[in-house]
Amino acid sequence: MTFIQTLFVVATMLFANPTKPVVNNLSGKVTDSKSGEVLIFATVKVFQAGKFIQGTETDIDGNYFFSAPPVGLIDIEVQYVGYEAIMIKNFEIKLGKDHRLDLKMNIDNNILNEVQIVAYKVPLVEIDNTSQGTTITAEKIRTLPTKSVDAITTTVAGISSSTGAEISVRGSRSNETVYFLDGVRVNGNSVPQSEISFNTPNTESYTKINENQFKFVTDVPLSTFALDVDRAAYSNVRRMLNYGQLPPADAVRIEEMINYFQYNYPAPKDKDIIGVTTNFTDCPWNKELKLLHVGVQSKKMDVKKMPLSNIVFLIDVSGSMSDDNKLPLVIASCKILLEQLRPDDKVAIVTYAGQAGVALQSTKASEKAKIIAALDGLESGGSTAGAQGIITAYQIAKENFITKGNNRVILATDGDFNVGISDNQSLEKLIEEKRSTGIFLSVLGYGMGNYQDDKMQILADKGNGNHAYIDNMQEANKVLHNEFGGTMYTIAKDVKFQIEFNPATVSYYRLVGYENRMLNKEDFNNDAKDGGELGLGHQMTAIYEIGTTASAADGILSVDPLKYQSNSKKDKNLGNLDELATIKFRYKEPDADKSKKWEQVIKNTLVSQSELNDDVRFAIAVAYGGLLLRDGQTLSSKSFAPMIDMATAAKGKDDDGYRNEFIKLMRVADGIKSNTLSASIHD
Repeated sequence: MTFIQTLFVVATMLFANPTKPVVNNLSGKVTDSKSGEVLIFATVKVFQAGKFIQGTETDIDGNYFFSAPPVGLIDIEVQYVGYEAIMIKNFEIKLGKDHRLDLKMNIDNNILNEVQIVAYKVPLVEIDNTSQGTTITAEKIRTLPTKSVDAITTTVAGISSSTGAEISVRGSRSNETVYFLDGVRVNGNSVPQSEISFNTPNTESYTKINENQFKFVTDVPLSTFALDVDRAAYSNVRRMLNYGQLPPADAVRIEEMINYFQYNYPAPKDKDIIGVTTNFTDCPWNKELKLLHVGVQSKKMDVKKMPLSNIVFLIDVSGSMSDDNKLPLVIASCKILLEQLRPDDKVAIVTYAGQAGVALQSTKASEKAKIIAALDGLESGGSTAGAQGIITAYQIAKENFITKGNNRVILATDGDFNVGISDNQSLEKLIEEKRSTGIFLSVLGYGMGNYQDDKMQILADKGNGNHAYIDNMQEANKVLHNEFGGTMYTIAKDVKFQIEFNPATVSYYRLVGYENRMLNKEDFNNDAKDGGELGLGHQMTAIYEIGTTASAADGILSVDPLKYQSNSKKDKNLGNLDELATIKFRYKEPDADKSKKWEQVIKNTLVSQSELNDDVRFAIAVAYGGLLLRDGQTLSSKSFAPMIDMATAAKGKDDDGYRNEFIKLMRVADGIKSNTLSASIHD
């Protein structure tokens, strides 16, 4: 790559994230005042207005580091075994500045010089003790990496509530990330921020996506799937690209990228709850294929006329939520949603760390100051008993249940459950049991590095809910203010789509995305089978790749057409050449158990890309971008250029700037891919 090309990539990445936060840092070295020797693992704490803010320990060179300490006057306390504690009062932190404070400690001459030794016999087995434990000798205590009593006593399940560091007093997580600097193992805040790279392996987890395969219409004429209007994947992909990383393929759920954007689809007619529009057109990424674009628009209503809400905020306050883009952003997000509620709506707050607790009993939204005070009082620390939190939140929601109202639990977490029920299968069973209560679920994901997307998907899909990823305040405002009705009010549940393709006009087909929402054909008429949830004013887009002639199937079909099955069906429906397919959907009212059915014929009328409106063309361009990020199987070329040109031409009216942001992100992805390819060639 030339210097000019490299400069272009860097500039593009910067433009994609123009609002990079200003950060202030505090660092220094702790030494013995007489000998000048560095003091390793000294405890350094920051206080403001008498309240503990954050803490860390000095590293192997005696250095400490704080990223983004609070602006203003702070107090700094240093403790080390055998030395007099230091308290620095009213040290000023200025925004956007790097601050340096070296500290020297004096030996404590009042150390006890008399030690009483008491014999102690350790029992081999305690038959009434249900927990595991061990006895630590004095020698082991002397060699512990943490010598602060406060840090040791507040350590739970591998997390220090005072520092957030993953020090292992009671054991270690199986997915723990271990850092080494110059051959020395360091943990948590002992790692200087300058040494942490975004390329450091992390513990984020995503459900494996196996792309949908093509089906011959003569073999499988029905395509059945549950509606999905989640949008979490797009903002998560955006977060990674803004940090200069390509997302893993399993993080790219193409349907959620498409559904992130607003489209001007026609509203439902009369008493229908949805309106459906279809377009049959050429495929821009493979000339051998056609595309069927299906656009769905749900009914819109004035939110003020909707039933009253009974909301329970379920907030993860464990040690893993201490980062600025986690609990502080969660609290700010809840305040945005609170502003949308009416005076008689009710709010409760349940928190969970090592165990669940109720931070605020159900309170009318008119008592806003009381609710905000409860939110502002939340602090992070401890392990993550997420399942217990879910049980408690649903219990609170049930106790305050509003008949025919909007009863909803809003879970805000990074998904890092590690105490109690934590495996995906058990969580799925738990949330399915809660689904029958008539209480809906919204899942808001936060953070990076240990974000458990797979758990979020299970909770949202199985809990009659939706899933969003909040990476910044702009996204919080989009989800909880601009799209409040769709996020908070369900107008139809267990929504399922089924398309029957006409073998006279379609040879084979493949649904782009929705891999984790596919259903068996029998599930469509089975009211016991869970579907998707449709919110007030929600939109959904589905795109099918279609082959109209069998001759174009070479190389992209996983199996050959059936010889006898296709012959036996060859002459059926040959008179229906004007029909491409029939689309059907089923749904239930929010408080109903029996579904309703609706269907519409899709005409076999091919229109060129130039005849499509901007909304349809932009949705197709987003699908194109998703396939490029995933290295999709049907791409005839891996070049981003035609996709970016298509999105740019179809941008249309873009008042909120999201479409332009997508175009910039795709340029960033193109630059990263080109740079990666160039590096691999030179290697």
